Amino acid sequence: MSQPDLSKLTLNKSAPQQALAKRRKKRLAKWVVIGIAIAVAAGLFVTKRASAPTEVEIGSVTTAFPTQGFTLLNATGRVVAAKKAAVSTKATGRLEFLGVQEGSKVKAGDVIARIESFDVNATKDQARAGAQAARANLEQGRAELVDAEANFKRQQELFEKKFVSAAVLDTAKARVDRARASISSLNAAIGVADAQTRAAGVSVEQTLIRAPFDGVILTKNANVGDIITPFSSASGSIGAVVTMADMTTLEVESDVAEASIGKIVVGAPAEITLDALQDVRLLGEVSRIVPTVDRAKATVLVKVSFVEKDDRVLPDMSAKVSFLKQKPVDADRKPVVVARKEAIVERDGKPVIFVVTDNKAKLTAVSKGREIGELVEVSGVKAGDKVVVKPSDKLSDGASVAQAAKK
Repeated sequence: MSQPDLSKLTLNKSAPQQALAKRRKKRLAKWVVIGIAIAVAAGLFVTKRASAPTEVEIGSVTTAFPTQGFTLLNATGRVVAAKKAAVSTKATGRLEFLGVQEGSKVKAGDVIARIESFDVNATKDQARAGAQAARANLEQGRAELVDAEANFKRQQELFEKKFVSAAVLDTAKARVDRARASISSLNAAIGVADAQTRAAGVSVEQTLIRAPFDGVILTKNANVGDIITPFSSASGSIGAVVTMADMTTLEVESDVAEASIGKIVVGAPAEITLDALQDVRLLGEVSRIVPTVDRAKATVLVKVSFVEKDDRVLPDMSAKVSFLKQKPVDADRKPVVVARKEAIVERDGKPVIFVVTDNKAKLTAVSKGREIGELVEVSGVKAGDKVVVKPSDKLSDGASVAQAAKK
């Protein structure tokens, strides 16, 4: 039996140190990878923060009228016509003619409409015939008087010659007196007949509905065939045939708060804008202040007349009135480009505005003009431009910006 080789059983004392070194290298490589990952993440974060847009408040460049700078107060109201009428008739009858429509222009005295007049025309003809008969009777009476006077003269000559008695002369004298009295009666009858003719003519005239003044027809309330009555008291009847107004007397009725009425005086200038004509500003003047207070609204009614006219202005249009400290000149009544005061800052001692285009703030030099309330007249930008409001000192030309969320 051979002996075993014990030399192969020798212990390798360097193995543990090699394993430990290997584990250390693995841990070091792991931490290197983690460090690199952290560095990359930090770099990406810093880059992202550096490229994120700055949140700012963004406003707009607009236009304004310089008169806003010396406006005492503003009020709302409506356009009314100082001279307006609901046109009707004193007569009652069926409408047989209507010669106007809404918007028709009429002159004072023009026939607007007519109601049936057969009965009143017949009455007028009858009165006219009576007057003619009275005049014919007068002619007959005058002929009778001439004959009576001639007979009396003959009888008087015969009486002087003693050919007739005094009784015959007295009879001739009485006949003359009766003829003269008849003349007076016939003249009175003619007066009565003429008065009846005039009354019948008035009745006929009342069947004609005429324009009381120069104006424009606003509304048409009746049609041919309708029954017209003076006070529209009967069922199914109509009172006013049309409503008309004198468009030269248009004015604005405005309610002014009782606490502010002391700022307004008669004759003070005003500027009128209409909701229907937003691009039109008409010069006005305070014509009168109604001396009563509406206790329900605590307001006083102020009436403003139009100094400048516009044919497009119509009754009942909504209006806004700006009461001014002074009468504006032509330059004050033209719109100018304005921006908020907070949008204008100084860079290198010069006024600038940051105009926002494609989310970039572009530094733009401007020139400042007069102040209009909270706005400033500017040149170098145009109406509609988006600008940064209250830009910080750190905001630079070309910086990325975004609208800040409203708080």
